[in-house]
Amino acid sequence: MSPERRQFLGWGAAAAAGAALAPGFSLIELARARSPQEAASKLQRWGLLIDITKCADCDACVTACHEENGVASHGRPETDAQWIRKVSLRDKRTGYVQTLPLMCQHCEHPPCVDVCPTGASFKRDDGIVLVDKHTCIGCRYCVMACPYGARSFVHEPVANQKPEVPRGKGCVESCTLCVHRIDRDLIPACVEACAATGHKAILFGDLNDPGSEISRRIAEVATVEVRADLRLDTGVRYQGL
Repeated sequence: MSPERRQFLGWGAAAAAGAALAPGFSLIELARARSPQEAASKLQRWGLLIDITKCADCDACVTACHEENGVASHGRPETDAQWIRKVSLRDKRTGYVQTLPLMCQHCEHPPCVDVCPTGASFKRDDGIVLVDKHTCIGCRYCVMACPYGARSFVHEPVANQKPEVPRGKGCVESCTLCVHRIDRDLIPACVEACAATGHKAILFGDLNDPGSEISRRIAEVATVEVRADLRLDTGVRYQGL
């Protein structure tokens, strides 16, 4: 197929995807970004280690995530997007309560990818699970499939979008591990914000590198996956849970 024909068909597919979305949807192109697969390498697997014993009663990680990615509240908690949220777990026997941040767990075997009819939900070679807004039709199968309640559907028109984080009414979205920052050798916004508070409860790194700080910590202390019984091999681990 000639390059000209490939380009023409690409435009047609993007237009068809846009037509299938809810009225008012608009998609901005990634500014100066590389393709989703270009920056990824199977040699790496990015992940987080969250130490619940250091997690304070604050929402610095939530605020930083939403500011970084242009996720604004519309005053309707039932429909507002939440890329990361704080949840409380209570021991029914003792009454002991723990608070932890919960986001997309970036599974090695993501259910959201399995059920997506268009391939919009996909996993990069480096383990980051993303949604391609060009091909998402807003069916929300992935929302139902995610055992962590990590995906949000955009009900409202989106204004003042960030060039590197395209969002749009009628699409599904979730934590991207701040992939636009990782591809520039920066750490996710939630990790940076938590460190700035002095709590340092969230550690980011390469799970495939035995010499990385996150790999060394996981080898030294007991960590768990949320819903480990599902055998999804999550990229987010918790210590002290």
